[in-house]
Amino acid sequence: MLVFWKQRLVYLATPKTGTTAIEAALEPLASVVIQRPPELKHTSVHRYWKYLAPFLEKAADEDFMVVAVMREPIDWLGSWYRYRQRGGGVAPEKSTKGMSFDAFVEGYLSDPQPEFANVGWQSRFLLPERGPGADRLFRYDDMGGFVHFLEDRLGCEITLPRLNVSPAGATELSPAVERRLRAGLARDFALYESLG
Repeated sequence: MLVFWKQRLVYLATPKTGTTAIEAALEPLASVVIQRPPELKHTSVHRYWKYLAPFLEKAADEDFMVVAVMREPIDWLGSWYRYRQRGGGVAPEKSTKGMSFDAFVEGYLSDPQPEFANVGWQSRFLLPERGPGADRLFRYDDMGGFVHFLEDRLGCEITLPRLNVSPAGATELSPAVERRLRAGLARDFALYESLG
């Protein structure tokens, strides 16, 4: 999460949407940078409005614009799946090594979810059941549009490095699993499609 005090802008770091690269490029410009632990780095919009917004708004005597990035839901899950296939640094219960993408998605759709598939929902991160969501969402596949917005708002040129990229891997879904996923993540797909 990044706070730009002068510009009254807050960037919420949606997991698996290039957050490490965005933070690396923008950290020198931010007034507040929260990168660790992951629970704080990836502060959801609900937690922002409940805990941080009142503090910032009182201190600044002004509202802050909240922005975030959303990734296409299947691509987002594919990034989690590939990320958890890495050789080291992944707890065994969270590893997807040797597992098919179908099996990962089946686990994601299970109740309860196994540890390897417990990665949350973008819609819950960005648009809570109650209360406000982000003021502006950008599509991950239009990172150029997000960078252009930031350049205009922050008044400088921004170049994003390639950091923390998930390893390559197959993320094809069988038609039956994809249908189940689209039904189970209807809110996520609707939110993503509303971004144009």
